[in-house]
Amino acid sequence: MAPPQGQMRPGRQLAVLAGMLVVLYLLVFFSGDASGGWKDRLEPRLGLDLVGGTRLTLEATNSIDGRAPTAANLEEARRIIQGRVDGYGVAEAEVVTEGDRNIVISLPGENRDLTEVGSAAELRFRKVLKIADGSGAIPSPAPSPTAEPTPSGTTSPTPEAEVSSSPSAGGQAGGAPTPTPAATPSAAPSPTASEEPVPQSIEEQRKAVEQKVGAEAWAAANGLQAPADLSADPALAEKLKPFAELTGREVAVLPALMQFNVPTINCVQLDDRPPASISNPEVQVVSCEGGYAKNLLDAAKVLGTDVSDATAVRDQTSQWVVSLNFTGSGQEKWTALTREAFNNEGQACDASALGDEGKCRVAVVLDNEIISSPQIQGVLTGNSQITGNFDNAEAADLAAKLRYGALPITFDQQEQQNVTATLGESHLRAGLLAAGIGMLLVIIYSFFYYRLLGSVIFASLVLSALLLFGALVVLGRQIGFTLTLAGIAGIIVSLGVAADSFVIYFERLKDEIREGRSPRSAVNRAWVRARRTIISANLITILSALTLYIVSVGTVKGFAFALGLATVLDLVVVFLFRHPMMTMLARSRAFLSPRVSGLGRVLPARSEQAQSRNPRVVKEA
Repeated sequence: MAPPQGQMRPGRQLAVLAGMLVVLYLLVFFSGDASGGWKDRLEPRLGLDLVGGTRLTLEATNSIDGRAPTAANLEEARRIIQGRVDGYGVAEAEVVTEGDRNIVISLPGENRDLTEVGSAAELRFRKVLKIADGSGAIPSPAPSPTAEPTPSGTTSPTPEAEVSSSPSAGGQAGGAPTPTPAATPSAAPSPTASEEPVPQSIEEQRKAVEQKVGAEAWAAANGLQAPADLSADPALAEKLKPFAELTGREVAVLPALMQFNVPTINCVQLDDRPPASISNPEVQVVSCEGGYAKNLLDAAKVLGTDVSDATAVRDQTSQWVVSLNFTGSGQEKWTALTREAFNNEGQACDASALGDEGKCRVAVVLDNEIISSPQIQGVLTGNSQITGNFDNAEAADLAAKLRYGALPITFDQQEQQNVTATLGESHLRAGLLAAGIGMLLVIIYSFFYYRLLGSVIFASLVLSALLLFGALVVLGRQIGFTLTLAGIAGIIVSLGVAADSFVIYFERLKDEIREGRSPRSAVNRAWVRARRTIISANLITILSALTLYIVSVGTVKGFAFALGLATVLDLVVVFLFRHPMMTMLARSRAFLSPRVSGLGRVLPARSEQAQSRNPRVVKEA
């Protein structure tokens, strides 16, 4: 016989829930990549704090003036870095923005050095105008007549890296000798604790540096028209000595000619300049090669954006090289630059910068570093190659940075954290243990306080766990959701939210029975009155999780997502299992027993109230 009109059909709701479970676990076992065994199909995607791996945090700046980047530039940088990481052949890497400056790179499952993926990779082709000693050594006083002669420095070998024409291009490029180094370079000192914060504008930074070195040293540096010979002028050496105390960041704000002409500014300091220090293509800059040779470089005539593609290939001698293909306009610029260098137009390159055949050299500058400075031996009308005794990994690394483009902003590395697999496994065990203990305590309390009703709580939590686990596996494959230790914490917190909905419903049920309703009618009445409160409480939790997910960064997002997901699934179980089960239990004899049902003294109190309203009349026979 069909149930009366308006009466709920618990079997239908339970069937809907069963159908959801079947569909969900069909997706678990048969969606996505079908490789691996059944056990592998049941593994959710875990974060590096649970399985080990590497996390790198990069702080972004537009330039050395310290301004925050735009949101569009930060997102473009994130996309390029994601492409670089994927280009290395690693799997399941996560690259996300954090706040308005940071990009966080996470690679679960393996430890790897990721510092290079955040390099700006701003490729510039600049003509070498002059070369000077960059050792920064201050000459010692002249030796006494009895002193032994100081051995002179030896000539450094020619740089191995060079740019050459591809076989189909005209002309060729070769290496050029580098200047003889002086004595051992003096290392730039580290910033002291008393160093004042660097001001925001370059002009203010430059004034701060002027105050630091002193007016006499600054005036002496400004008066230099060429690299000074300190061995011939000890007094000048003493005046310029404060420049050796500057940090790389402080040296970066000095004019290019001052960086080049002051001998006490060494290559250690120049190499320590922040990223993007020489990124402006329209001005002359200074860069070091080999750690000791300061190069004064012309404005960049060819940029990284003029390169259409870069690939790691083997040349005719089976050596790994990076092949550069230029765009249409880029090829025209490259040809014009090689013609200008080959003919030394305007005699712009002085004798120190000319190669052994008297031709200008063109420096290939990647960020702040010269990776090659070959002599131009002809006008190159085709594509070129960067050679440098690369192995496969080095060539692929350089090609990936050039292929995926120059970043619109530059980065300072904040931290790189390596989590071992053993530590990650320990975190996972601890998280699962905490979740198990939390669930066990809820179940124990439920059976102790609600008895038969505790079985409904237990079954609800089991179903919620099955739905949540399946959802985590599927979401990990479909949208890349990664379960972290913070996510497990969100799931544990959701147990308290689920327990609250039980308490609201069961206590409302007791109130209805106290008011004189039968247990069967009280179940439906309590559900109607408790439903709004349960929905409101869970909705507040969902909105809080959603707000936290939107405004938070890093692993906190995982906590918010897991908390919101678990709360939504708890609502599904409340509507499709808890209330239908209570309706079915209300029809059983056990539900009417105070000792079994968990309603305690509520049922006896109701019986006494009924007897008081209907007293028996006893008459004498």
